Amino acid sequence: MFLAMKYLITAVVVVVVSEIARRNAQLGALIAALPLVSFLVLIWMQVEKQSVEQISNHAWYTFWYVIPTLPMFLLFPWLHRSLGFWLALGASAVLTVILFVLWALLLRRFGIGLL
Repeated sequence: MFLAMKYLITAVVVVVVSEIARRNAQLGALIAALPLVSFLVLIWMQVEKQSVEQISNHAWYTFWYVIPTLPMFLLFPWLHRSLGFWLALGASAVLTVILFVLWALLLRRFGIGLL
C-alpha cells in the first residue's frame, strides 16, 4: 500500500507540473526547476528510515550530477527549432551523457568519485 501511495504522489507532482507548464511556460519552468523530485526522494528515504549517511549522500551526489545537465537546457531550445523535438531530445541526452563522463573525470582529480 505504501509503495502504491508513493507512486501516486510522485506521479501527481509530475502531472501537475506538466499541466501548469502547458498553461504558463514561465511558471511551469520555475516549478520544474525546483528540486521537487529530489525533495520527494529525500522524503521517501526518511519515511523508509534510511540512514542519515544515505540521505546525506543522496543530496551530495545530486548536487554534483545536476551541474552537467544545465547545458542541455540551453542547447535544447536551439536544437528543437532546427532539428525538431525528437532529434533535439536525443542530441540533448547524448550531450548530457558526454558531459556527465567528462564531469566525473574532472571531479575525480579532486577526490570526488561519481562513477
